[in-house]
Amino acid sequence: MTAGSGIIHQEMPKGDQNGRMHGFQLWGNLPSSLKMTAPRYQEVKAAEIPLATDDDGTQIRVICGKFWGKKGPVDGVAADPIYLDVSVAPGRTKTLPIETTRNAFAYVFAGDGKFCNASAPLDVPTEGVRWADTSPPRTADNRSLVLFEGGDEVVIHAGEDGIRFLLVSGKPLKEPVAWYGPIVMNTQGELRQAFDELQRGTFLKHQK
Repeated sequence: MTAGSGIIHQEMPKGDQNGRMHGFQLWGNLPSSLKMTAPRYQEVKAAEIPLATDDDGTQIRVICGKFWGKKGPVDGVAADPIYLDVSVAPGRTKTLPIETTRNAFAYVFAGDGKFCNASAPLDVPTEGVRWADTSPPRTADNRSLVLFEGGDEVVIHAGEDGIRFLLVSGKPLKEPVAWYGPIVMNTQGELRQAFDELQRGTFLKHQK
């Protein structure tokens, strides 16, 4: 979903009979030129997400962007992200390419492993880690976030139960961020103006 100036949204997931739900929400900032863009929404079903399988059994679901000859169904995102759901078999070591012009992170949500080009797994909120750190990597277990600063590949060694993680990369906007509540702008002045317009009922500029 691209909110732009036309959608104020709230998610109310129901989950299973016990209220449990397993999912991820990733917010991507819009460049200043697109802050007031018309809203759009895209629904993608699981069957539409292509699966790429390598000879060693590594499986990658390509949600957004292009990888291993597959193209994900999610499109039109300003940061041009590559969003992958990666599964590596137990004990396997896998090298995955990353464009040097992109920022990248990995989020482990099943199993564990070692990201050999990262100094350590980090809890949210994160700080940058040196890509070429030569210290022995620590194991990144379930619910670990690893943030990379730069480089052209990620090397992962899966633990005894294998590992499944999101690998996400995108082009940096290199713009200042002013954020409060549901609105993200570039300056505090723009943020105050947006909330003033929201209170006056003039913020939503694209309505049906």
